[in-house]
Amino acid sequence: MNTPEQVVQRQLDAYNAHDLDAWLDTYAVDAKQFEHPATLLASGHAEIRARAAPRFAEPNLHAQLLKRVVLGEMVIDHESVIRSFPEGPGRMDLICIYQVHAGKIATASFVFGVKTLDAA
Repeated sequence: MNTPEQVVQRQLDAYNAHDLDAWLDTYAVDAKQFEHPATLLASGHAEIRARAAPRFAEPNLHAQLLKRVVLGEMVIDHESVIRSFPEGPGRMDLICIYQVHAGKIATASFVFGVKTLDAA
C-alpha cells in the first residue's frame, strides 16, 4: 500500500496530466471535499467528478507544489495553481489538507488564496 504522501503525489501528478479518472482513483468512493474548515463542496465520486470535470478541461491547468508537510495520515500541501478563470487566465495559491486512509484520500479541505489574473 502507498504511503499518504505517495497517494497525494499521485493525485497531484494526475491533476497536472489532466487525467480525471486517475485523479479520482486517489479518492475514496465516499470521500468528501470541503472549503476549510467545514463547508462541504462535494461528497462521493459522482459529486467530486462533476465539480472537477470543468477544471480538468482547462488547457492551462497546472498545480506547482511549493511546500508539503506530512504527519501520519495527514498531508498538507501549499500549491500555486494556474487556471482559466471565467474572468481570464491567472493563478491562485491554495492550502490543501488531505486525510488519507487505507490508501485513498478520505477528506480534502481547501483554503483558497487570492485570485490573480494574468496581465492582458
